[in-house]
This record gives sequence, C-alpha cells and structure tokens, in this order.
Amino acid sequence: MARQALPPAATPPDLIRNFCIIAHIDHGKSTLADRMLQITGVVDERAMRAQYLDRMDIERERGITIKSQAVRMPWDVAGQTYCLNMIDTPGHVDFTYEVSRSLAACEGAVLLVDAAQGIEAQTLANLYLAMENDLTIIPVLNKIDLPAAQPEKYAEELAGLIGCDPGDVLQVSGKTGVGVEPLLDQIVQQFPAPTGDADAPARAMIFDSVYDTYRGVVTYVRVVDGALHSRERIQMMSTGAHHELLEIGVISPEPAPAQGLGVGEVGYLITGVKDVRQSRVGDTVTSARGGATQALGGYRDPKPMVFSGLYPIDGSDYPILRDALDKLKLNDAALVYEPETSAALGFGFRVGFLGMLHLEIVRERLEREFDLDLISTLPSVVYEVTLDDGRTVTVTNPSEFPEGKVSSITEPVVRGTILAPSEFIGAIMELCQSRRGTLRGMDYLSPERVEMRYTLPLAEIVFDFFDALKSKTRGYASLDYEPDGEQDADLVKVDVLLQGDKVDAFSTIVHRDKAYSYGVMMATKLKELIPRQQFEVPIQAAIGTRVIARETIRAIRKDVLAKCYGGDISRKRKLLEKQKEGKKRMKMVGSVEVPQEAFIAALSQDSGAEKAKK
Repeated sequence: MARQALPPAATPPDLIRNFCIIAHIDHGKSTLADRMLQITGVVDERAMRAQYLDRMDIERERGITIKSQAVRMPWDVAGQTYCLNMIDTPGHVDFTYEVSRSLAACEGAVLLVDAAQGIEAQTLANLYLAMENDLTIIPVLNKIDLPAAQPEKYAEELAGLIGCDPGDVLQVSGKTGVGVEPLLDQIVQQFPAPTGDADAPARAMIFDSVYDTYRGVVTYVRVVDGALHSRERIQMMSTGAHHELLEIGVISPEPAPAQGLGVGEVGYLITGVKDVRQSRVGDTVTSARGGATQALGGYRDPKPMVFSGLYPIDGSDYPILRDALDKLKLNDAALVYEPETSAALGFGFRVGFLGMLHLEIVRERLEREFDLDLISTLPSVVYEVTLDDGRTVTVTNPSEFPEGKVSSITEPVVRGTILAPSEFIGAIMELCQSRRGTLRGMDYLSPERVEMRYTLPLAEIVFDFFDALKSKTRGYASLDYEPDGEQDADLVKVDVLLQGDKVDAFSTIVHRDKAYSYGVMMATKLKELIPRQQFEVPIQAAIGTRVIARETIRAIRKDVLAKCYGGDISRKRKLLEKQKEGKKRMKMVGSVEVPQEAFIAALSQDSGAEKAKK
C-alpha cells in the first residue's frame, strides 16, 4: 500500500524513530530493507530493484553490503504519520567500524537472524555493540518461508541470548513481505523517540560521508541538539573550518532538499568543499555564529589490523593513486595510508586495512573506480621489536625490521569467537592449535551448537584462516574477532635473495617454525616465474646471514659442441671451459631482471575473503 511521503521539513522529535538493521552476512538485511522501502511507498514498483540500497557494483556482484546507507520512510500508526530513519549496515567482521558508527546515530536496532541458520558469530558481536550503545533491541527471525527454516528452535535460542520470551521474537520474510508491516508497527511502539534540546546551539554528528564528482563532499549527519538551516554558515568543531551550507536535506531514498533539519533528524549536508580532509567522520557540526562550545563524544578511531603495500604497475600513475586514496578515505573512514618506496616496485603506499576482505574490496574499488593497475604486497601486521640496546622499533613492513641484535618481538593477538555445530569441535581445535591458538572457553548455546573462544595471533588468521575454518566445518562455522593486546613470540625475518641481492618486496616476518616452509615455497615459486638468463641465477631464502632454502635458475646455453663431431674429448672440454669463463664474466656484470608479471604472480594470494561472502 503506497503511503503519503513526508514533507522534507523539520519533523517533531516525538514522531521520529532512528534505527538500524544488524545481522551476519547473508541473513537478509538488504532484502528486508527492500521490502520496507516498498511497503512504506518511498520506492515505487517501477523503480524497485533487488538490494536497492547497495549502490556499488561490487556490493551487487558479491551480494554483500560494504557501505552503510541511510533512508527516511513514512509509516502510519493509529492515524499518525511517523518518520522512520533506517540505516542498513554491513555484516562482515571487517566492516564492524561502519556498524559502530551507524549505532551511534540510532536509538534502536533490529537484530536479524536467519531462521534456517540461527545465530552466528558476527550476530553476537553486533548484538554486544548495540548493548554497549544502550539501544533498544527488537529480535527478528528472517526467511521463515524457507523449507529448512526452524523458527521455534531459533526463537528460543535468540530469546535466551537477549533475555526475552520466545513469543516476543518477530517472524518475517524479507522475500515475500510476510510480517514486515507488524515489524514496522513494533519499531514505532518499542523504539524511543530521539531526545535533544531544540533551543540549544546546533550540534550534529557526522556518521558518514561520500565524495561526489560534481558536488564535492556530501556529509551525512544526525542532529542531536538545535537545528541546522539551509544557507547558514557552519563550523566543523575538530578543524575549526567554516563553510556555507549550500544544500541540506533528507534521503528518501534519493536526496530531497529541505529548509533545515531539527532534533533527532538524519540527513545530508553539501558545502561545496572539494578537499576530502575537511569532513571527518565522528566530527561535530555546529553553527558558525553562536555555536556550541562542546563537541559530541566522537568515535574511537579504527585501528588497522593488516598492512599491505599498494604500488601502481605504471610508475606514472602514482599521483592518481594518491588522489584515489584521498577520495576513498572519505567513503571509508577506516582506511589508513602513508607513502613508501620499494627498490623493486618503485613508489607506492603502505595501507592499513581492517582485514583481508577489506584489503580486497579497497584494491578492487581503486582499480575499477579510478582505472588503476595495482600490485599489493604480502599482508603483514604490526610488530614491536626491542633491540639489545633497549630501543623499540614499530615494524609495519618487513623492510623496516632492524638489523641489530633483537632481544624480544611482540605481535598483536585477537580474541576470536567461533560458532559451529558441535560435531566439528575436534577439527576446529586442531586448526586453532596449528595456528598457535589458546582455548579460552567453550559454551553450548544448544545441544547442537557450540561457541568456542580462542586467543590467536593476528598474523595467523588474516591470511587464510577463514578459508581453512570453512573447509574443515563444511561451511557451517562463523568467525568474529577483536583485538586483545600483544604477546611475545619467536619471530624471524625471512629475506629472498636473487644473485645475492635482497628483494624487499618478497621479505616477510614469520614464526621460526614456519620460516623454512615459507623459504622453500617462495624459492620454488620464483624459479618457475623468473625467465632464464644468460647466466646461472641462485635464488636463496635467508634468515639474517643463514641461508635456509635455495633454488637455481639454469643459464641459457648455446650448444657449442654442435660443430665438434668426433675427435678427442679434450677438444669438447676446452670449448665448454671457454663457455663457462664467458658465463662467469657475464654474471659479474649482469643483473637479474624480474618481470612485473613475476611480482604479481608471486605476491598474489588466494585469501579467504573471496569465500567470506558465501
């Protein structure tokens, strides 16, 4: 049933409900959001498409949400039209930061669980985030139309977790629309209206921003106190910068300009600013004249977990890559980067990511949206190295590893939560122990499902742990992790040498027990990838000065014996010795050219991220 659209003017706070949808990947958040848009009439049947709020090609192809999207919807209850501001959030562990920012702009959360799969690790993590923010939570079971759905079983599990009655768990189907209207009614009844002082100086919190090629920075805000009006001058409290509000409005779900935004409203601001650093996520916006003196409590800055070097294949693309990262940082506040150079790869950036999927998505977006060809180096984490003389060095890149005598190395560890059917306990324990994990505890959520808590080194899980976990549990296990301090470890730096020269792009820091296997793997790989030269090329893997693995690329040899048929063996030997001398001289002046394709092939890795979406 189509409903009357709200006028895009200030709405009384008691008629506003701000909420978000939180869930694990593939539990139907975007599909439920689609039904809400249809039922409230803000998107007509003709314009409707699946995953309406997923605007990026990558999101639609992979079937995952990467960016939070805010939308305003009208809903009638007992003859009164309410304004619902919904934020659709990502579900993957790498994008938890997006979820935490969305929660800060809301009063309530719809906790969505697949009625065929039950609670998963990321569902728990998002639930705890919502509880920390003191949000009202409505538990909802989705996909009740599936033949494999077990709504009664999972309603009990969910009720036990939240502390409510199984009858309070709503049952909906985002696909067919069953139960969505009662859910909208419950959102109006259960979620509190936003509170704020309408007469106080304006304070609005930036919870997201995007870069528009034509209009500059578009900033998404939630107004906490006072009101913001079109054409007034505003101030960003962290930078002190002043701007004129060229346009202010709401998203319904396309941008709709308005006269202003009042207490509790969610909308967008356009100031015409082109410099992406002027609009920081977590900043407070206030009026330039008679504005607030105290900023709102900001977000904690996201801490990058994985570092990787990004280098343009064509060196002249370096300025384009720098601008591209600047613009992408506006869309993705969790991105951290700084310039670095490599003897082998030239100029590039050391980029910090929240995880392997984040790395893969950022690289893909840079290549698609800015038409770049990039190489990414092997991912590494941050190590603290203490030398014998007491100095401490922070290492984000293996090339920064100090040369002196090392007294200790600390590596970051994470607190991992794994949810899986209880039949896979043995396989999960075996996998975690092989990755230097320590069991912290184990709880049965039901007779068939178990929650296992492990302390694991971050370096062991960022690469292919998720892949291995999925394959050992036939795809049933789910993983969530969060930082848990640091620990001492027996780590070494493995260098790869070509003809005695270090190639910094192939260096890595690994546990001493795994150094040999890494050295053998890298030497074997490079032997296949580097073309044969006119002279013999040794490939060595070394820890310090000790060589732990070696392969040799044989020289290209001309058949000097072709015209020497018959006769004494000494004639043949003389010709071979002459050739050998020539090869030796060539080796002294020749240098090994590693083709770009060899770098790409050697540094490319099949991460678990590709399967994370499934």
